[in-house]
Amino acid sequence: MNYLQAAQEITDVVPDIQNELENNKSQNSYSVIQTFTDRIKNMIRQNDRNLLFKSLQKMDDIYRNGDLKLKNAVESTFIYSLDNFTTFCNEEYRKVIFSHISIDLQKIYSKQIYKHGM
Repeated sequence: MNYLQAAQEITDVVPDIQNELENNKSQNSYSVIQTFTDRIKNMIRQNDRNLLFKSLQKMDDIYRNGDLKLKNAVESTFIYSLDNFTTFCNEEYRKVIFSHISIDLQKIYSKQIYKHGM
């Protein structure tokens, strides 16, 4: 999957994101994932769990089936931002969010978090 296919799949889950994706001047893997990441951040803040869980599943699908650029974008944009999004969540909500993230993405998250301490 390339970034154009990813953008279409994201739009299938979050239809009202289409204008944001289309209006982005530099459309590439990173801009698509950044736009989706920003939307997920808002879902977390608004406690929109139903759409959030579908979006987290879609992010996993994009990571699993995406080309190398998409995988790198997910790791460096979404995973890197995840700790910042969930810092102010209560512990229960944070656990629920992480329970909807695939084991593979959780492992990458753990590597990023613990790498900074080395």
